[in-house]
Amino acid sequence: MREIPLSHWADQTAEKILRERGVLADGTPRTEFTCASGITPSGTVHIGNFREIISVDLVVRALRARGVNVRFIYSWDDYDVFRKVPANMPDPDVLEKYLRFPITMVPDTTGRDSSYARHHETDVESVLPAVGIFPEFLYQADRYRSGMYAGGIRTALEQRNRIKDCLNRFRDDAHKIPDSEEYWPVAVFCSACNRDTTEITGWDGEWAVSYSCACGHKETADLRTLKGIKLGWRVDWPMRWAREQVVFEPAGKDHHSQGGSFDTARLVAEEIYGWQAPVSFRYDFIGIKGTPGKMSSSKGKVVDLHDVLRVYPPEIVRYLFAGTRPNTEFVISFDLDVIKIYEDYDKTERIAFGLEKAKNEDVFRKERRIWELSQVDPDHLPATPCYAVPFRHLCNLLQINGGDAEAVMASLPDVEDSQRERLRVRMACAWYWITQCAPEEFRFSLRDPAAITESACGEPARAAAEQLLRLVVPFTDTLEEKELGSKIYAAAEACGMEPKAFFTASYEALIGKEQGPRLASFLKTIGKSRLEAILSACTGRTAP
Repeated sequence: MREIPLSHWADQTAEKILRERGVLADGTPRTEFTCASGITPSGTVHIGNFREIISVDLVVRALRARGVNVRFIYSWDDYDVFRKVPANMPDPDVLEKYLRFPITMVPDTTGRDSSYARHHETDVESVLPAVGIFPEFLYQADRYRSGMYAGGIRTALEQRNRIKDCLNRFRDDAHKIPDSEEYWPVAVFCSACNRDTTEITGWDGEWAVSYSCACGHKETADLRTLKGIKLGWRVDWPMRWAREQVVFEPAGKDHHSQGGSFDTARLVAEEIYGWQAPVSFRYDFIGIKGTPGKMSSSKGKVVDLHDVLRVYPPEIVRYLFAGTRPNTEFVISFDLDVIKIYEDYDKTERIAFGLEKAKNEDVFRKERRIWELSQVDPDHLPATPCYAVPFRHLCNLLQINGGDAEAVMASLPDVEDSQRERLRVRMACAWYWITQCAPEEFRFSLRDPAAITESACGEPARAAAEQLLRLVVPFTDTLEEKELGSKIYAAAEACGMEPKAFFTASYEALIGKEQGPRLASFLKTIGKSRLEAILSACTGRTAP
C-alpha cells in the first residue's frame, strides 16, 4: 500500500476509513470499500449538491492512491415525493398536477427526457465526466419497484417499535411519537392515483400490507410485488447502508445536526440492520454571492455545475473544493473574485511544479496534494503547468483581439504543444466571463478606426492622441513598461494635462471609456501599428 503524507483532509479521511473499517468482523481484511453519495432530483442539482459528490470523489481518490479497491456509488433518490414546483421549471401548471407523485412519475415538461427526475439526472450524469468523476449510479425508483428492498422493508415492519424508540431517543417530549400511536416505517404511493396521500391500515406479520388512500382506493398487497411502497428517509438510509455495505458517506450540516437524521440513521443501522454506520463528516453549504442563505433546488434559485464550468476550467472547479475543507462555508461568485481564484490556482500549480518556493516543506506537500487532487485524470497528471499568462492579462488580450482565441495564441511566445488545449479552454472560460459576467468597468473593446470620426473624439481625447502618437507610440515595441510609463507622463506634460486627466483622455481615444487596463502595459499589448491606426483616426489624420 502506497504511503501518502496526511497533509490533505481527503487523505486524513481515507486513513480513518482504513483504520476503522479496514477489517471485517471476522478479522479478515476488507476487500472492497464502498463510498456513497446521493441526492433527490427534485429540481436542478446545484453546485451545493455537487460539494457532496466531489467530497466523496476526493476521498475515493485518496483511498485508491493507497492501493485499495473502492466502489463509488451515487444514489438518485427518484422515488421521493414531488412536493413543490421549482420556480425555474417550464409549464408549472402542468407540474402542479403531479404534486405528491413519486418524482420519477412526473413528466419532463421540456420534452427532452422520459421524466422530470430523469431530466435532472441526465444533466448531472452528462457533466460529471468533465471534472473526472465516474460513480456507479443507483436509481432508487427502479430498486424499490423491482422488490429489491422487500426484505429490508419487512425487517423494518417487524422492528417498527424498536425503530420508534430509535427515533424518539433524540426528541424532546413534545416531538416524540407517543406510545399509544401506531408507528409505520413505510409509506405507499397509491396504485390508483399514484399519490402518497395514503395511510397504512394493517400488516399481517409476513408479506401483506394494507392501506387506504384519500382518493378512496383501498388495497392489500404483497410487499414483494407492491411497487408503491417505500421506507421513510431515516429508515431507508440505514437500510441501504447495510445492503450496499457503505463504509463512508458525508452529509450536509442539516443532516449532521445534533439529533438529526444521521444520528437516528446510525441507531437504526446498528440496532435494526446490524451495520455499523459509515465514517462520515459534515460539509457546509455553498451560497451565491449577494444572496442570503443556501441554494435551494425547490426554490429554483441555483447555480449548477454547467454554469461554473463556463467560467472555470475543470481543474479549477475541482480546486475550489480540493483547496477548501468541507466544513467551511463559501460562496460562488462570478464577479472580480474570479481573477483571484485563477491567481490562487496558478500559485498552487507553480508551487507544485517547483516554480515558486513554498514557505516550508509542509506547505509544499499540502499545495502539491491539492494540485494533484484538482486534476481531472489522477492517472495522467499534466507533465507541464498551464501556460504562464495571468488571467487578468489574458482577459485584456482577448478583448484587444475581439475574442479571437487563435490570434491571442499566436501572440504568445513559447506555448508548448502540451499547453495549448488547456490554454484554449481557459480562454473560452475567460471570454464567457468577460462577455456574460464581468462588471461593466472591466469590459472594453478597441475602437474601430474606420468608425472613428474626428468630431466623435472630444478635444481632450484628440490632444492625448496627438501626444501619444508623437512621444509614446514610436517606442511601444522597444521600451520596457517602466520606461514607457515615463514617456506617457512626458506626453501628459506636453498636453498641459494632469496625469489623471491624460489617462482618462487616452482611454477615451482608445476604447471610448474613462478607464481601462494599466496604460503602459495596455499600449505595449495593443502594438504600434494598431495604436497608430486608432489614434490617427481620432486626430483626423491618416495612419502612417
